[in-house]
Amino acid sequence: MDINRVTEICKDLMLTPGLCGYESLVAKKMKAYMEAYTDDVRLDKIGNMIATFPGTDPEAPKIMMFAHMDQLGFIVRRIDDDGFIRVDRMGGIPEKVLPASAVWIGKEDGSGYVQGVFGVKPHHKQSAEEKFTVNTIPELYIDIGALCAQEVYDAGIQVGCPVVYEPAFTELLNHRALGTSGDNRKCCTALIEAAEIISQKPHASTIYLVGTVWEEFNLRGAMMANRTAPCDIGICLDGSLAADTPDLKNNSVNNTVYEGGPVISAYSFHGRGTLNGTIAHKGLYDRFIKVAKELNMPYQVNAAIGGLSDTSYLQLENDGVACINVGATSRYNHSPGELSGLLDVQMLGILAGNVCLSIDKSFDLHRF
Repeated sequence: MDINRVTEICKDLMLTPGLCGYESLVAKKMKAYMEAYTDDVRLDKIGNMIATFPGTDPEAPKIMMFAHMDQLGFIVRRIDDDGFIRVDRMGGIPEKVLPASAVWIGKEDGSGYVQGVFGVKPHHKQSAEEKFTVNTIPELYIDIGALCAQEVYDAGIQVGCPVVYEPAFTELLNHRALGTSGDNRKCCTALIEAAEIISQKPHASTIYLVGTVWEEFNLRGAMMANRTAPCDIGICLDGSLAADTPDLKNNSVNNTVYEGGPVISAYSFHGRGTLNGTIAHKGLYDRFIKVAKELNMPYQVNAAIGGLSDTSYLQLENDGVACINVGATSRYNHSPGELSGLLDVQMLGILAGNVCLSIDKSFDLHRF
């Protein structure tokens, strides 16, 4: 696809709300995009979008390449008598950015969204201490303009309704995009780019391109997709942290930069609570680097602590799935204003698609 088409698709997906567990609108759009490249596209029981591209050799390893469709956000946990709405987080929310942030609240019947805003105490009335204090999410509230709880109920909102940042997309200089849910709609876009490449040439392996659910919630969507589309190889496309901003470049152990090319991950580890991560399958890692060089494409490698992807659990399926994480960098991850480079998104799709085309029965699935 040319860069204008990449931009168009990424904009469409970023402007579509889809909290964990409420990905239906995104899944239906992903399904429609994939149907341009294969007749075999379905949604499984939990909502994963699975597009199948049959291979020519049944002995070649089956590949699942996936990008999560869900975005982080909140769940309504209480509606106060005076009409203010309290929420709990769904995913890794940066509390600092929430006051005065616009949000959408999904109606209980699924018919649409109601706009609102996180309340903020006026600057004129904040004490010197308050100006430098970050409130926790349970302390915050959302205002939809209602004066009582009944007005909130009448608007279609109940406890348990989904909440997301107000969807936004602005194209900036030189094919760069600012907006919400760049994590991970940009990699969903790269998955569609890969579909175009894969559909144009015969390939030995059967390839499943999957838009997964629940990643920001429990990282189990790809694991469940494997139950209906069993794979030998798992390739995760997900956002990566750009560590070249003034607040990170002098104190971060992450070496990846914005628009430095696709990121090929050698190692990831959460390190906080959950002892899990992914050590890349060496054969896959080497294959991504080899294909990037053949395409004369810039790329970055990294080893990072503090994040996980679905590969952490997919790698434990069957008798062991060979896994790797690859992605494209963003600035201001998990905020309402993520900055993504669309040329990197395009390159990621091209690289990942060509890696899938290159795999045949000679590929060694063993780690050593």
